[in-house]
Amino acid sequence: MQQARIMRTNSLKPKRLRIKQLREWGGAFVGVRSRLLVWYFLLTLCITLISVWATFKIFCELEQQQAGQRLQRDISALEQRIAQTNPSELAPNVLADTLEQFTQSQVNDPNEALILVIENQLYLARSTKLPPVLRENPDQILQWAQSSPRSSVQEDYIIRVVQPIQMPGQRTAIVVGLCDATLRYQMGEKTLALVVQVTITMMILFMAIAWFTAGRILAPLRQLSETAQMITETDLSKRMSVQGTDEIADLTLTFNQMLDRLQAAFTSQQEFIKDVSHELRTPITIIQGHLELLGDDPEERQATVALVRDELKRMNRFVNDLLLLMRAERPNFLRPSAIDLDSFTQELFAKARGLAPRNWKLEAIGRGEIVCDRQRLTQVVMNLAQNATQYTQTGDAIAIGSAIVNGTVQFWVRDTGEGISLEDQERIFDRFARGLEGERRSEGAGLGLSIVQALIKAHGGSIELFSRLGEGSTFTVILPQQRLDTSLPVRPIVPIRQSLSKKTP
Repeated sequence: MQQARIMRTNSLKPKRLRIKQLREWGGAFVGVRSRLLVWYFLLTLCITLISVWATFKIFCELEQQQAGQRLQRDISALEQRIAQTNPSELAPNVLADTLEQFTQSQVNDPNEALILVIENQLYLARSTKLPPVLRENPDQILQWAQSSPRSSVQEDYIIRVVQPIQMPGQRTAIVVGLCDATLRYQMGEKTLALVVQVTITMMILFMAIAWFTAGRILAPLRQLSETAQMITETDLSKRMSVQGTDEIADLTLTFNQMLDRLQAAFTSQQEFIKDVSHELRTPITIIQGHLELLGDDPEERQATVALVRDELKRMNRFVNDLLLLMRAERPNFLRPSAIDLDSFTQELFAKARGLAPRNWKLEAIGRGEIVCDRQRLTQVVMNLAQNATQYTQTGDAIAIGSAIVNGTVQFWVRDTGEGISLEDQERIFDRFARGLEGERRSEGAGLGLSIVQALIKAHGGSIELFSRLGEGSTFTVILPQQRLDTSLPVRPIVPIRQSLSKKTP
């Protein structure tokens, strides 16, 4: 039975594949590409048809206008000829000959004819060929003769001009000028129909070419969709290939950069969780082990309680540091205020002197007013000073100073301790980072310099490190100057180093 189920499943795979392919083809014909091309096709078709219809109408108006002008000119010439002709030559039996002579000499278009209507009688040249419609229904000419004078209208592709003229003997005749434009209109219609057919055929051909071209242009969008579907919570390594320099290439590059940021954020989050769990595991293990071995001896209980309190205190400080790092990324984290740089620097020096017995020096004092968060900037300098005390001995020098240099406010902490190796300088501001060389001097979790960097970034500044092994280290905090009074000079106490940037030994 299991084998039959496997065979049935295998037989369904090709069918599912065909269904998936049909869905993909169906999606291709209802996708963005199809909708755009269909709308462009309909828009182009409407414009073409309207243009053809307008062209045909303009053609008809021009043909009617030109034919009317020719007929009007011939009627005026006929009227002059009749006025100059002997009345005897205008007898009804010889009027046809007169019209024949005039037609042969004046009417150049064989499709045009002049017809005289006298007392409901029609007179025309013998060589005149009426259109089939009028040969079958000559009374139509009489109806036109009774219409408004000097009219130029079109009916059944026949353009006519009706005008009364004065005949000798006080007689009045009506001249009906006819122009059979059937052939011209039919040729125009066939030409326009051919233009429409060719246009639609070329449009279909161009739409097919545009279909495949649009498919190649939109291929990165499909690749983007496929890449987004392949990305999972644990795998963010998929990337798209960037081709060209157009807007889609910019979109592809932006998408890859977004994935790089997400991958970096997820990797950092995983490392952060791993480091946090590692840091918390040690005090929890210590507390759990001592509580499990807790006896009834009062002195032992008191010592165990003191140890547990110390570990809990360390855990609380660790959690507070993590909360501070998280809050430092908020836009409203800082509370800036105007501070006098002179008194603030002396205040920082006075607080730092109580950290440890060292040879403390106030190296320089900047003069002016700065705008910053007093509490957070104090925390930055105190953390740097505390870090300096951990890597120096009694009698070593630790210098603190401030200055306004080139539109920036600088604070620095310089010590003459053991210095920092190049390997440690690359990672010293990372979370949970500690020096690779030497014994551990701090009881913290390695978040001190990370907090310093986060607080400085919140101020829009940066921190630079200059250190050599055996010569000490200098941490320089550089903040942007905001509404500062730079008219007051810096009051140096001891000459400071010209370069505080990070350099290699």
